[in-house]
Amino acid sequence: MIWKLLTVILAAAVIVLIAVLLKIRAQLRDINEQLDFLYEKDTNMLLATDTNLADIGTLKRNINRFLVQGHLRRREAVKKEQMISDTYTNLSHDIRTPLTSLDGYFQLLREEEDEKQQEHYIAIIQERITSLKDMLEELFMFTKLKNDSFKLELSNCCVSRLLKQTVFSYYDEWKKQGIEPEILLCDETVFILANTQALRRVFQNIIKNALVHGQKSIRIEMKKQDDEVSGENNSIDRSTGQVCISISNDVENPGEIDVSKVFERFYKADEARSVSSSGLGLSIAKELVERMGGQIRAELDGNRFGVKITFEQINVDILS
Repeated sequence: MIWKLLTVILAAAVIVLIAVLLKIRAQLRDINEQLDFLYEKDTNMLLATDTNLADIGTLKRNINRFLVQGHLRRREAVKKEQMISDTYTNLSHDIRTPLTSLDGYFQLLREEEDEKQQEHYIAIIQERITSLKDMLEELFMFTKLKNDSFKLELSNCCVSRLLKQTVFSYYDEWKKQGIEPEILLCDETVFILANTQALRRVFQNIIKNALVHGQKSIRIEMKKQDDEVSGENNSIDRSTGQVCISISNDVENPGEIDVSKVFERFYKADEARSVSSSGLGLSIAKELVERMGGQIRAELDGNRFGVKITFEQINVDILS
């Protein structure tokens, strides 16, 4: 009697086990079919199961986690591709204007016999070529910044010396445009952690923006703000703080400037005065400053527009 009961129980267990195995096999077959479908189709669908037997529920959750990550990466890739495509489209439109004018001035130069007028046309042609070169350089930099593999190498950088060098490199441009910039730089040597080439590009882009949109009233200022840090014996161990660089200029139509958008790609408050600008300068400056751990903001006070950059100072004596 006992053997018959055990036989019945064993038979029932085998039947249940076979049923479970068949269910698991059917579910695995369904999972494979769903994965084949998801692989072939561009869809945001996730894996679905109707059982949690044998950790199938855990398997589903892990697969769906990878699928969600894949969806996000694909969405970001599409977004980045569209952004770069828009960048090329907009910039190609901006490049067309100086190219068209170049062709016209070359024609005039070919037909002109007066030497002074020829020199005038040559100067204009050189200016247009420089504008094209600047646009292409900014496009190259913008594309690099959108590449995930692009990294900035940071090191101790004397921001006070670099700012002075950059400002005085525009001496000929100041003189040409009849501009006497107001330059207020602290005499102290100030160091920050930055990339020298990137920081120089930031200063150049902001100064160029002021030259294009300003009214011969450019002001460049650097302030050092110290926070004294005390040691255990209430003695001063070191001096830390921030350095703030401000570049500002008067503008003709302050009502046309949207401060919240000045760092966006291709934002141009005054299209008529931006024919030589790519519209990427301040956007690149913002990206570089933030990659170097700094902060950047735009301000509009009356008819005075300014860009302010803030970095944390470093004490070179401590690091050396």
